[in-house]
Amino acid sequence: MSTQPNAMARSRAVLSLEYPMSLGRYDTYDKAQKAVDYLSDHEFPVQNVLIVGTDLKQLERVTGRLTRQRVAVGGLVSGAWLGLFVGLIFALFDTGNGAGLLGILLTVAFGAVFGLIWALIGYALTGGNRDFTSVMQVVATQYEVLVEHKFVAQGRELLTKMDPMAAAQAQVDAAREAERQRAASEQVTPPPPAQG
Repeated sequence: MSTQPNAMARSRAVLSLEYPMSLGRYDTYDKAQKAVDYLSDHEFPVQNVLIVGTDLKQLERVTGRLTRQRVAVGGLVSGAWLGLFVGLIFALFDTGNGAGLLGILLTVAFGAVFGLIWALIGYALTGGNRDFTSVMQVVATQYEVLVEHKFVAQGRELLTKMDPMAAAQAQVDAAREAERQRAASEQVTPPPPAQG
């Protein structure tokens, strides 16, 4: 009996670090990738690096108006494709009947009618809600390059050589964040007023 870890556990192990520390935050994935590429070019052990997209946003681009005619055409076409697929499968396994092309054409026609009816019923059930088509995408607004704690000093040193001004700004930002966290932890909530 095999005791191999499941795929989820393996992917978690690959996509995690023992004790990650930040090497820098970047506005675009290209900039984060450029930093990792620079590290790789300078013999840094990049197998200990993780690029993490943070501050996720969901974008939805409206592409058009959804009308009964558009729904009908979409249902007709997708049903016809499904009918063609089913007809070809039947024709492939048809050994003696000889229906061939006629069988394919009938399944395409049946699929088109079925797709048309199904699409119109689905559209009618929405009751006019969401009468538009769109494309959705989830994007990160920032990318953070993390590295195993054992290699953070080496990585920061290399990235400082890559862009000294960006490294100085990252140190300032890190110091400000540490100061903000220290100030927040020192705030003491006032005691409740004494009742007299």
